[in-house]
Amino acid sequence: MTNTTPITLSNLEPTPGARRRRVRLGMGEGSGTGQTATRGQKGQRSRSGDGKLVGFEGGQTPLLRRIPKRGFTNGMFKVTYQLVDLETLERVFKNKSEIGVEDLRMHRLVKGKRPVKILGDGELSRKLKVSAHAFSAGAKSKIEKAGGSAEVVKA
Repeated sequence: MTNTTPITLSNLEPTPGARRRRVRLGMGEGSGTGQTATRGQKGQRSRSGDGKLVGFEGGQTPLLRRIPKRGFTNGMFKVTYQLVDLETLERVFKNKSEIGVEDLRMHRLVKGKRPVKILGDGELSRKLKVSAHAFSAGAKSKIEKAGGSAEVVKA
């Protein structure tokens, strides 16, 4: 390509020398990468299946075992909520007075089957009946102050 022709999608190509073919190892003596196929003579890295476990430090006690372990995490029974603000409910559901978890899913405010919690960010200017798995204290008071109701749904 010369400098005089404009660059268009039809004549794009890499600069000469910018792309190299990959080296195919172990393709016989004449290829220059035969016999040991660039792995050297002996040792762990020359063997097939030489993979080491993640965190292996050559026999030294691994970092994960050197650091003291403290505390307890109840990860098995931990409940993580998907969060939705009152401001979002006000903005998205302009002409609806009853909002449930399925409505939130339909408008893609929440995904999947994880429980939903309504938070009290923003203001509510009209009466809403909101059904969710949990409510913050601020959200519940703002909904009730606007004349609506906050109904807790079982997961």
